[in-house]
Amino acid sequence: MVKILMHGCNGKMGRIITELVKNDENAEIVAGVDTYTQVPNDYPVFDSLDKCNVEADVVVDFSTAAAMDALLDYCAAKKVPVVLCSTGLSQEQLEKVKETSEKTAVLKSANMSLGINLLLKLLQNAAKVLAPAGYDIELVEKHHNQKLDAPSGTALALADSINEALGGEYHYVYDRSQVRQKRDKKEIGISALRGGTIVGEHEVLFAGTDEVIEFKHTAYSRSVFGKGAIEAAKFLAGKEPGMYDMSDVIQL
Repeated sequence: MVKILMHGCNGKMGRIITELVKNDENAEIVAGVDTYTQVPNDYPVFDSLDKCNVEADVVVDFSTAAAMDALLDYCAAKKVPVVLCSTGLSQEQLEKVKETSEKTAVLKSANMSLGINLLLKLLQNAAKVLAPAGYDIELVEKHHNQKLDAPSGTALALADSINEALGGEYHYVYDRSQVRQKRDKKEIGISALRGGTIVGEHEVLFAGTDEVIEFKHTAYSRSVFGKGAIEAAKFLAGKEPGMYDMSDVIQL
């Protein structure tokens, strides 16, 4: 049984993970940390890490960038592995993540969905076959109208995965409206759509002569990210110090 400390337990994702863990026989949330403590939980909740006196095997973080420095200091001092799911970290904080990984295991991923991370691997295999055969590569991502960044971090991770498989020779094109010229063979087009309450949809097209091959992932709720975070926590508990990502969790 993996004992989890849920950092950001009363946020949207913290609540989702709390409910998911209730039905997981191999994991248990033993404590939570959140500045807002007025939500009833089956485990003790502390308003700061300094006050938390419950031992855990791993920390799952779905908080904010503002809380990151204290979390990394805590995990480094306690030698507790941590699954980092918070986004918007500064360059200084990313450097601190690397420093923390020298003292304890750290898992960080652009997207915690098991499906997306499987897709990352599948796309690499597809790109190695289809790109040399002359197929053009296009990526379309869709998200809700409240999302601030475009393209999404997941879209960029998908493009980077493809480009890595192709030796890094491709460049990304985000907007063709200002350039009137034929498509370059070594480009990956990335388009972002925003509207409604779309949780997340990513589609990668390999367009060749007289055929199109499509890879698509659709998230219908945030639960897919919670499930991935729990699997990551079970994987990371007991691991040696170092940087890990979801590709380590998914072994093909």
